[in-house]
Amino acid sequence: MDSHRHFITHKPYGYLSQFITNERTRKNSKMLGELYDFPDGIMSIGRLDKDSEGLLLLTTDGKVSYSITTGRKVEKEYYVQLDGLIDDASIATLTSGIEISIRGDIFMTAPCRAHRLSEDPDFLPRTKKIREDRHGPTCWLSITIKEGKFRQVRKMTAAVGFPTLRLMRVRIGSVLLKDLQAGEVVEVEGFGV
Repeated sequence: MDSHRHFITHKPYGYLSQFITNERTRKNSKMLGELYDFPDGIMSIGRLDKDSEGLLLLTTDGKVSYSITTGRKVEKEYYVQLDGLIDDASIATLTSGIEISIRGDIFMTAPCRAHRLSEDPDFLPRTKKIREDRHGPTCWLSITIKEGKFRQVRKMTAAVGFPTLRLMRVRIGSVLLKDLQAGEVVEVEGFGV
């Protein structure tokens, strides 16, 4: 019998993927612990930055966390709203791998999968408006990676000239965000990724 506990949540915009902070600049930030009465020892498996939304897995089992985040085994799929209408050549550049900077070091991303979404996803509007429509067109892209470097997807799209306006993680392995609403938390038996 597994004595550990596992959760799936839809991390809302503006929340940090952590439970406490000692940093003075983040004292007033919203934390995951505000969403649910999580058990002691809970940890997020990977992270989403404050401006990103979507699927986040949480567990009390460090071995499960390690198996999902280590290496390039588990796919993570993101729906990304871009500033502008991305072209096929830029998508090809993304999928073949691209140089980005991670905390001052140059990093070459692994090949990934990416394609334009034929329809905008049916997400609720973000709590903070992204921008005015008069600033030009946007489009949505699906990007699937097996890495998880700091702000990687945002840096990838910016590197090909299409900055990310909104980022929503919709899948980790076989676990899907589905209809989970922002801030909703569901306890599960395990992840099966």
